[in-house]
Amino acid sequence: ASHCPEQTQSIGRLLGECALAGDVFLLSGELGAGKTCLTQGILWGLGGDEYARSPTFVLICEYPARLTLYHMDLYRLDSLDEIIDLGLDDYFFGEGVCVVEWAEKGLDAFDGEHIRVSIEHAGGESRTLMFSSNSTRYSNMLSALREMVLACGSMSEFELPNGEAQ
Repeated sequence: ASHCPEQTQSIGRLLGECALAGDVFLLSGELGAGKTCLTQGILWGLGGDEYARSPTFVLICEYPARLTLYHMDLYRLDSLDEIIDLGLDDYFFGEGVCVVEWAEKGLDAFDGEHIRVSIEHAGGESRTLMFSSNSTRYSNMLSALREMVLACGSMSEFELPNGEAQ
């Protein structure tokens, strides 16, 4: 669980720090659930210093970092054919990290290894983040993430990217 946007960013930052070239994160959740907030943390974990913005109108944003982050948003697409026509495979099998918001709209297009993150409102600023994976590598990454969270005792003890405790 995350109790504020900063905690969601901290979870994302941990994912970004563990990320390798070719990693794919598929995010789903309602409007305002925190998908872009989690992506912001992933970008910071990759060493990027920009603020990730939802690419709803441009479909794909590219951010320089240790590994290039390709931030995709399928919200405005209406069919699996539209998603396939984007040619996302060029990004998925490249040297960067891909984060796809509204991934539930095109799950059949993502048959490679990935982590799926479902984010749900849990009242106020709290969110429930549910992780699943279809590969051993990602299962190991999620186990490491779980251990880091447990070692801290609570998300409030994580250090934020700007070095301030929250």
